[in-house]
Amino acid sequence: MRVLVVEDEALLAEKIKQQLLQQQFSVDIAQDGDDGWFKLAEYPYDLAVIDIGLPKMDGLTLIRKARQKEIKTPIIILTARGSWQEKVEGLDAGADDYLTKPFHGEELLARCNALIRRAAGQPDPTLSAGPVSLNSRTQQVWVNDAEISLTAYEYKVLEYFMLNPSKVISKTELTEHIYDQDFDLDSNVIEVFVLRLRKKLDPDGELKPIETLRGRGYRFNLTIS
Repeated sequence: MRVLVVEDEALLAEKIKQQLLQQQFSVDIAQDGDDGWFKLAEYPYDLAVIDIGLPKMDGLTLIRKARQKEIKTPIIILTARGSWQEKVEGLDAGADDYLTKPFHGEELLARCNALIRRAAGQPDPTLSAGPVSLNSRTQQVWVNDAEISLTAYEYKVLEYFMLNPSKVISKTELTEHIYDQDFDLDSNVIEVFVLRLRKKLDPDGELKPIETLRGRGYRFNLTIS
């Protein structure tokens, strides 16, 4: 999952980034509202974490602009301790949740995961599709109740497939969601990840969970239960 963090305090932004990276998120940083707006309008994000008190364009204005442009990315706002007015204004502007500074990294991660699942219509951290189960909290994957080992990027690809079942997903879309903005994007690598996933999820070739659609991309064909 790809997350945008808009925070002008460099140390806090880096701390949030490292916490998210440890949980296999891809993370982009913007240190003012103008840059945050550019990135949010230009790139597809699964979640945005936005501070209220930003230079150049404040967080409330940024959120209002995003919602006016029908950008539906789930948004968590960061507010000052005890500032209930900011919380109310942020939620009224279109934010989905808030965190009060200072906060624990575990709470941020829990709220990020919950918002992403809610946006995908999957409030439970465990996604099940046929014999395949994925727990987004522990990042474990099972096939027929036997845990399988995936690399970080294989996990990201599978999670995105399972959050978007039956949707046709292009290589470009997958690439944008699993890599950081400054990563050297190479859609050919996606083919390698998909090939490995097929072998690990379906070693006998009977399940066929991932369909290749020539010229369009891929589709996850197992029904989420």
